[in-house]
Amino acid sequence: MAATSVNIQNGVNVDQLVGTVKAVQGTPELAKFKFRSNSRWDGGARGHTTIKSFFGAGQEDTTRKVAYVLEGDEPPVLLGTNGAPNGVETVLAALSKCMTVSFIYPAAAQGIKVESLEYTMEGDVDLHGFLHLSDKVRPGFQNIRVKAKVKADAPRAKIQELLEYAKMTSPVMDTLRNPVPVTVELA
Repeated sequence: MAATSVNIQNGVNVDQLVGTVKAVQGTPELAKFKFRSNSRWDGGARGHTTIKSFFGAGQEDTTRKVAYVLEGDEPPVLLGTNGAPNGVETVLAALSKCMTVSFIYPAAAQGIKVESLEYTMEGDVDLHGFLHLSDKVRPGFQNIRVKAKVKADAPRAKIQELLEYAKMTSPVMDTLRNPVPVTVELA
């Protein structure tokens, strides 16, 4: 029996990636996902979020046996105990993670070996909005700056092209750039 080789690039199974793209092209409903989280307040500025289940590729996911836990807090200057990142810091982390996948997957598909990829992110928030001291200042980020540091076996122009692709296809980047309808209701 002959051994089959798997095309792994940058830790990504490229054959599986190509298969996923073809499956979605053939059955567009497979692209529909629902992600979920449950959060509870733990006193003061502390919060506890669990993430376990999601729906995707036409079915409920059953691969996660335990929930992921994300803790949240605020620094003392914002009345917290510094026990965990705050919400806007978590948004920066989510953007970084999402842009990483949006960069690495196409690089792998193109046979580009990435030795390292780092993002440094910085965002500006003006508390006038959060504290409702001004109706002219939004409570969220006024802007976010992302710096990427990449070592790869590709010319700088190709790396820039991959960064542009990541900006264009990252779901978290899109969520930050475009208004998303959000409903809030009391249970």
